[in-house]
Amino acid sequence: MRLLRPRPAPPAPAQPGDVLAEAQALHVRLGSRVALHGVSVAARAGEVLALVGPNGAGKSTLLGALAADLPVVEGVVRILGRPASEWSAPELALRRAVLPQSAALSFPFTVEEVVRMGRAPWAATAIEDDDTAVAEAMERAEVTAFAARPFSALSGGERARVALARVLAQRAPLLLLDEPTAALDLRHQELVLRLCRERARAGDAVVVVLHDLGLAAAYAHRVAILRAGEVVADGPPGEVFSDRLLSEVYDQEVEVLPHPRTGAVLVTPRRDL
Repeated sequence: MRLLRPRPAPPAPAQPGDVLAEAQALHVRLGSRVALHGVSVAARAGEVLALVGPNGAGKSTLLGALAADLPVVEGVVRILGRPASEWSAPELALRRAVLPQSAALSFPFTVEEVVRMGRAPWAATAIEDDDTAVAEAMERAEVTAFAARPFSALSGGERARVALARVLAQRAPLLLLDEPTAALDLRHQELVLRLCRERARAGDAVVVVLHDLGLAAAYAHRVAILRAGEVVADGPPGEVFSDRLLSEVYDQEVEVLPHPRTGAVLVTPRRDL
């Protein structure tokens, strides 16, 4: 007799402010190098948390640890209140969706087929709204117009938006996005960050790695600034973005200014041309 595994239960709706992912005193080693040193951060429902810092600061490593994709040496990662190690792979897939820095496929899948892969975690559940979820995700990421094209035939920016649509179709309450704007033009950078804010307003927790401090200042509710594997500041952009701190972290003179019309935080390198 073959024993049937119980269906993984989808997560219950979160309340605003609920901690959906957290790292406590986290140490992560990559090869012989300790990439994170005692890092603690929390991602809350209803918020966009931006991870910023120079190259090699540990942003992507922290995102991978929060996704439970990297082993930790010390500390703990919790997802929806439970240690990540206590969730099965199917349960994790219903609770967090991950967008890596780059997406590569060896087979000629169409755009719609790639987006539909985001629905795979729901196959073992009783919920069957795949077509609606896929269509909505493609529309939000503005990839519907080339749904039938091979993924391999797309430009880098188009691939990035298709990969984001796959994450949106997954409909997990925790979104972990690694440099989602890196290959995008100005318009689509704004589109992606607006989508992040929309998901936060809908009750999700969004953690996004960004290099553009202007985008982080404009769209993130909170920013965690990393340097050499440590979090040196964590809070609203208007509180933690300062000339002194950013200039020190990036080893580059930076100016933090109020927008002349809105008063919002603007960040720009100090240039002498």
